[in-house]
Amino acid sequence: MVQRINAGPRMSSAVVHGNTVYLAGLTADDAKADVKGQTAQILAKIDKFLAEAGTDKSKILSANIWLTDIATWSQMNEVWDAWVAPGNTPARATVEAKLAAPGLKVEIMVQAAK
Repeated sequence: MVQRINAGPRMSSAVVHGNTVYLAGLTADDAKADVKGQTAQILAKIDKFLAEAGTDKSKILSANIWLTDIATWSQMNEVWDAWVAPGNTPARATVEAKLAAPGLKVEIMVQAAK
C-alpha cells in the first residue's frame, strides 16, 4: 500500500510505503527569512509531515540538504543541531546548489522509518 500526504498534481509532500516515509524537498514559506529562519521553518514542516505519517525525527534515516551558499553551512547547522534527535542523527549530505525560487536559501529532504 502507498499512502500520499498532501498530494498535488506535481508531487506529494510525503509518501509512505511499507515502513518507510519519504519526504519531498521542503523549503521555507517565508523566503525573506535568513538561513537560520528558513531552516527552522523547514524543520517544523518535517516534524509536521513525519507526524502525519506516524513517525518522528528520531527515526530519520537520511537527509539531503541544499544551500544556495555553502558559506552558510554553520548557520544552518546551528538550527539543525538544536533540532535533531540526540543519539539518532541520520546519514546526511549537504551541498551548494541553485534552488527553484529566488530568496530560497535552504531545501531539505529526508527519509524516515515508520
